[in-house]
Amino acid sequence: MDSNKTKSIAKLSVFTIAIMNVTAVVSLRGLPAEAEYGLSSAFYYLFAALVFLIPTSLVAAELASMFANKEGGVFRWVGEAFGKRFGFLAIWLQWFQNTIWYPTVLTFGAVSLAFIGMNPVEDMALANNRVYTLIVVLAIYWLATFIAFKGIGWVGKVSKIGGLIGTIIPSIILIILGVYYVATGGTIQMDLSGSFWPDLARLDNLVLASSIFLFYAGMEMTGVHVTEMDNPSKSYPRAVFIGALITVLIFVLGTYALGFIIPKDNINLTQSLLIGFDNYFKYIHASWLSPVIAVALAFGVLAGVLAWVSGPSKGLLVVGKAGYLPPFFQKTNKLGVQSNILIIQGIIVTILSLLFVVMPSVQSFYQILSQMTVLLYLIMYLLMFAAAIYLRYSMKDAPRSFRIGKKGNALMWIVGGVGFLGSLLAFVLSFIPPSQIATGSNTVWYAVMFGGCIIFVLIPFIIYALRKPSWEDKDAKIQPFHWEE
Repeated sequence: MDSNKTKSIAKLSVFTIAIMNVTAVVSLRGLPAEAEYGLSSAFYYLFAALVFLIPTSLVAAELASMFANKEGGVFRWVGEAFGKRFGFLAIWLQWFQNTIWYPTVLTFGAVSLAFIGMNPVEDMALANNRVYTLIVVLAIYWLATFIAFKGIGWVGKVSKIGGLIGTIIPSIILIILGVYYVATGGTIQMDLSGSFWPDLARLDNLVLASSIFLFYAGMEMTGVHVTEMDNPSKSYPRAVFIGALITVLIFVLGTYALGFIIPKDNINLTQSLLIGFDNYFKYIHASWLSPVIAVALAFGVLAGVLAWVSGPSKGLLVVGKAGYLPPFFQKTNKLGVQSNILIIQGIIVTILSLLFVVMPSVQSFYQILSQMTVLLYLIMYLLMFAAAIYLRYSMKDAPRSFRIGKKGNALMWIVGGVGFLGSLLAFVLSFIPPSQIATGSNTVWYAVMFGGCIIFVLIPFIIYALRKPSWEDKDAKIQPFHWEE
């Protein structure tokens, strides 16, 4: 007998899954947005974790365990509950929201590179230069696309190294610097007399905070690993709560660290993280580290973009080959990479990046695209939470290696319901123009938000209605839904 066959398959530990969850969601680029709220920022992080992060992780784990042997991801989950049209809508939104997200995260990368100089005034001026930002955004994006064409091997290596160098290590450094600053008597810029509880009377002040839900987005992707754990019914919830605790701590302490060193009135969504590091390094007489951390953060942006460039687009390719997209979008290169989808994706990113010329500032461009991203992604999450509850009844006897609640559906209603209502709350709040940022005319803001949602939701329904039998790749037929068998 082959000895290899007798070896047990390695299982993922609780801690491994917890760290995978942390790596999937932690990004430092959004910290300045929450630093504006001072002490109450912790409330938003904890609230979003309870009503979105944890429900998303648990619901995705159950759905992934139900369809572990069937491909399609969120297309499968939503499609099994509400049909092919809505399944296609879900995976379309997962892909397209990512496409309009790229310019926002790449803007952060451009700002990071602007701070590799040793003159803060000149660096800040360069970071505010629209032409410079546009050039760097497009350069980093197309570099990531070029690497993605090289296949998953390159993507994996760059993403792993970049995630460590550009996110995990800088977050630890930022927190340590904040602790040292306070411990050694540094002047604290944050108003410590403020309340942990936010002023909920002004809804416009909640808009920036609602974007925190996107900080936690992506947790549904780690749910596919639930079948690779021992005793997942107990192990996975532990991993979720440990990962959520670490994630919240990084976000809260990192946000406070920025608030300690930068006055509230001087906080800028795209620049404050770099300015915060710069101020801390000056405090410890190590200004030479500023360019180093700037390059590291930019590399982290490249790694993050690379991981997402190759991920959702791959899912769209699988569904496309099942007959949901024209053959043009199904073309792959010799390595099996979804070449035409990546090119179309790049063209959309390029067009969106050109919007710099019509927005009143880089910061307003950053915010308006961020909010559109939140809106589209939250529609997908609303579908996912609703599907999980619905499938408890339409597929009540389907095996689930991980199940929310040992028996009955009460706990699923609580977890899925909280996730749905939390997503709905963030969705509604995201339509309100933020009072802290000059986004131009409110009429333009509402037109972009409402118009964008309507157009981008209608597109997959139009594509579905126009599909032809010739679109289906006979060699890549997706498994049938349970109601088709």
